[in-house]
Amino acid sequence: MKYCSECGHTVSQKIPKGDDRLRYVCDNCGAIHYQNPRIIVGTLPVYGDQVLLCRRAIEPRKGFWTLPAGFMENGETTVEGAVRESWEEARARLSNEKLYRLFDLSYIDQVYMFYLADLVDGEFSAGPESLDVKLFNEADIPWDEIAFGVVVDTLKEFFEDRKKGLFPVRISNTERTRLKR
Repeated sequence: MKYCSECGHTVSQKIPKGDDRLRYVCDNCGAIHYQNPRIIVGTLPVYGDQVLLCRRAIEPRKGFWTLPAGFMENGETTVEGAVRESWEEARARLSNEKLYRLFDLSYIDQVYMFYLADLVDGEFSAGPESLDVKLFNEADIPWDEIAFGVVVDTLKEFFEDRKKGLFPVRISNTERTRLKR
């Protein structure tokens, strides 16, 4: 950040009084510009024995498969954001959404939240951010073409949990090296 969004003057990094970390502070008006983690919300849509995946039409990882997900918007709950992203990317209508997976990725300032959901009527189509959308059986998942490590983990855990018929909420802090692809 170089300029204040309040007055347009330059900013510098300092630790504001009463704070404990560097922040961008306006050299003119004193506005403190906080930078907070980005929340990515999405779903793991299920239809019968299959899961719905989207082939990305945008970077990063264009052409790779992922769960429908994206950045949460202001003014929406996490589940509303997850449902919205599923509609935008896969034109998927969902029901029975429940929190399933949360990843804290502090080294890239992101939090991922995936909701397990039922795909209504098995209907879907590619939205503007997807090249293709498809239902996969576990045996047919293109594991070498999955875009992100958090999606690989979520899918593998889902298939293991499905065998037991139990779907606990899982929370983890994922290491940097594990997510590199």
